[in-house]
Amino acid sequence: MSETDRQAPSGRITPVILSGGTGTRLWPLSRETFPKQLLPLAGERSMLQETVLRVADRKRFNAPIVIANVEHRFVIAEQLRALGIDDATIVLEPVGRNTTAAAAIAALVESRRDPQGLILLLAADHVVQDTPALLDAVFNSLPAAVAGRFVLFGVQPTAPATGYGYIQRGAEETDVPGVYPVQRFVEKPDAATAQTYLDSGDYLWNSAIFLLPAAVFLQELERLAPEVLAASRTALDAARADLDFVRLDEAAFAESPSIAVDYAVMEKTALAVVTPTDCGWTDVGSWSALWAIGSRDGSGNVLIGDVVAEDVRGSYLRGEGQLVAALGIDDLVVVATPDVVLVTRKDRDQDVKKLVERLRRNGHAAATQTVQVHRPWGYYQSIHTGERFQVKRITVNPGAKLSLQKHFHRAEHWVVVNGTALVTRDSEQILLRENESIFLPLGCVHRLENPGKLPLNLIEVQSGPYLGEDDIVRIEDIYARTDDTPAK
Repeated sequence: MSETDRQAPSGRITPVILSGGTGTRLWPLSRETFPKQLLPLAGERSMLQETVLRVADRKRFNAPIVIANVEHRFVIAEQLRALGIDDATIVLEPVGRNTTAAAAIAALVESRRDPQGLILLLAADHVVQDTPALLDAVFNSLPAAVAGRFVLFGVQPTAPATGYGYIQRGAEETDVPGVYPVQRFVEKPDAATAQTYLDSGDYLWNSAIFLLPAAVFLQELERLAPEVLAASRTALDAARADLDFVRLDEAAFAESPSIAVDYAVMEKTALAVVTPTDCGWTDVGSWSALWAIGSRDGSGNVLIGDVVAEDVRGSYLRGEGQLVAALGIDDLVVVATPDVVLVTRKDRDQDVKKLVERLRRNGHAAATQTVQVHRPWGYYQSIHTGERFQVKRITVNPGAKLSLQKHFHRAEHWVVVNGTALVTRDSEQILLRENESIFLPLGCVHRLENPGKLPLNLIEVQSGPYLGEDDIVRIEDIYARTDDTPAK
């Protein structure tokens, strides 16, 4: 029987998907409002979806806990729904506090429902090309976790990478075959040092995947990071239900120090052990990492989207909504989105975040905002803006509806491109089909919904002296949104 066919005693492993990151090094495709884990960067599904599917077998794993940024909650819920996963616990972080606080919340949730429970921490933005190999390592390590050890999964290095942390393993196995004591951690060595690690065979890349006994982990947090544990416990105790989400108390959670679990716990505890695995792991922390795992042509190029390349070698070219034409270049990254074109050498792509920081300081919306603005009902995209008017594309998911609302400063015209729209306008309800339109005068109470089974696409033309997204009064909203989501 394969290791991947085994399961934990009583099915006690609960996957914990950490989805709070912003992914600035993959800007401009990844942005704060729609980060890399929500994007299909390494396949047809988003990275979050791929992570969830690795541990979706309910014979071997409990339903997942997803620790998410509050701003991404509806997109995450929709992506899980698209996979047919409706039993996940989605816990919302009101502010980012790094992985120790997220792990503490997950351990508290798990230990309260199963004092003997195990949690498997997985980042939502990593690629694993050989899932069976990873699961073999997880279930081979299970006896060590049941015995109270913190199992880290170390990836066999294939190159002297300087962007990863390393774990030096001990020479002898523990009492669990294939599991080794941890000798030390090294964070992002220089190239020469990384080469010596690769040559020695004693060092592994730190994958940041952990199998932990929840109750024992909480005991170590009490000893090593008590402030994190106290803030997390208070935030969870004061949490409130928000539709299908668990919303942590903001004031309490904000009191937690922001620190990675590696630094706070793993480098200090005597309980850490490491299991080597060769599972094709990468953290996709840069454009060159995507180039490395991508399908390359005969000249070593990864070409995605609308791209034409002539006399180009070793480059990553991606066109998202516009043509990328490249001639006579080597070892570059060129990524074009509808509003941004990024050009950098592959060996400088780790510094993309510096551009984002500069744009943020300058107040440029492109630092954090995508052209498509996602909402629980779908998304909208500004097409053109002029004096006293704005044109948008609106896409409404099947069965979804916008809030019942009104505006003080603008009127709207809606033209259905395809699909079916049910429009509320004051006391009327009007059904619109393809090529039909409606006018919504300033001040009228209105709502747009999609009663059909296909996405609804329409063009909205706004006119008036003020067209800001804060010109809205919500009268009714099925998504129970408050001021944290001001538009539509």
